[in-house]
Amino acid sequence: MDILSNYGTLLIMTAAIVGFFMAWGIGANDVANAMGTSVGSKALTIKQAILIAMVFEFAGAYLAGGEVTSTIRKGIIDSAPFIPNPEYLVLGMISALFAAATWLAVASYLGWPVSTTHSIVGAIIGFAAFGVSMDAVNWGKVGGIVGSWIVTPALSGFLAYIIFMSAQRLIFDTKDPLKNAKKYVPFYMFLAGFIMSLVTIQKGLKHVVKSGDLSISTAEGYMYAVIVGLVISFIGKHFIDKIKIDLKADKEMQFNNVEKIFAVLMVVTACCMAFAHGSNDVANAIGPLAAVVSIVSNDGQILPKATLAWWILPLGGFGIVAGLALFGHRVIKTIGNGITHLTPSRGFAAELAAASTVIIASGTGMPISTTQTLVGAVLGVGLARGIAALNMAVVRNIVVSWVVTLPVGAALSIACFLILKQVFGVV
Repeated sequence: MDILSNYGTLLIMTAAIVGFFMAWGIGANDVANAMGTSVGSKALTIKQAILIAMVFEFAGAYLAGGEVTSTIRKGIIDSAPFIPNPEYLVLGMISALFAAATWLAVASYLGWPVSTTHSIVGAIIGFAAFGVSMDAVNWGKVGGIVGSWIVTPALSGFLAYIIFMSAQRLIFDTKDPLKNAKKYVPFYMFLAGFIMSLVTIQKGLKHVVKSGDLSISTAEGYMYAVIVGLVISFIGKHFIDKIKIDLKADKEMQFNNVEKIFAVLMVVTACCMAFAHGSNDVANAIGPLAAVVSIVSNDGQILPKATLAWWILPLGGFGIVAGLALFGHRVIKTIGNGITHLTPSRGFAAELAAASTVIIASGTGMPISTTQTLVGAVLGVGLARGIAALNMAVVRNIVVSWVVTLPVGAALSIACFLILKQVFGVV
């Protein structure tokens, strides 16, 4: 306990620095979840994608990142074993942030899209199991996360395959692609508006809703989503009907015009995903930081929820923006260009499938990685064109990076935890 009273300010400053580093890693790696397919399909340039992501990621993190966060992220460890020695939890959270951030920096440099959630979870498991007790870890939750490595990419890949093949059959494989696009694209617009509204309400605004600032029931959320979907559909139909069909135009020109329509849709879906991601995944950086601030400020008392100090959310938001501005292009290129060739229609199918999977996971409580969800969706649209359409070397590297994320995070966290114990003289 003496460490908290003697070094409290230093511990909070250290946690703030590594928390910013973690947010930087989230921006560098996870921004590709929202923007990778848009860049790969050439709906946006990489500079446009980064500028848009900077605005919407920061808005999501700052406006809807939550006033209160769970002290123990994802309920992965039990706080009871730490009550006699709260300094262990403080040093452990700092170690976890540094370990996860270091792994994200390395993965981002290599262009590997890894899960930021699994990085911090692996790091927390490491210091808790090694530094305190194996019983401090909720191994059932860990099993659910490992299971999600297969379930979520498979689900999003299947949905992406279905969405892409439906567009192929209804529009691209017909005699009059542009005429059929005018007929069916408003339906895809409704679907995009509906799903993205649900993502924004259930993921992007969930902290605001939970805090009581915005009262929206589940039924109301679906009703608003339907209304938004219909409005987007009618607006889209109005503009699509203005497109003049040149009956003499060859199919290639008609395909290009159809792809332009899907490109506009992709920009809208990318903005929604960036907002939802910023609001949701910023907790991976600010959660452990808020836990440190709460424990130190409350003289070692471990509370289930930690109220955020005024400076924590902006710190997380600026960290995300800094990461995506400096390193974000590397992972964007892997998802956008490395796995398979993307067009706006394929990218739209992947983005919509990923968003749908996020909604299903939210409703069922399934642990999910947005990174693995989007990669699975991109694999799904690639497989629709045959296994030869996939760059298997890139896919192999991505899968290996997923598998090693938990153990690497844990190992780095244990090493950092031991060093901090020595530095602060904790027995």
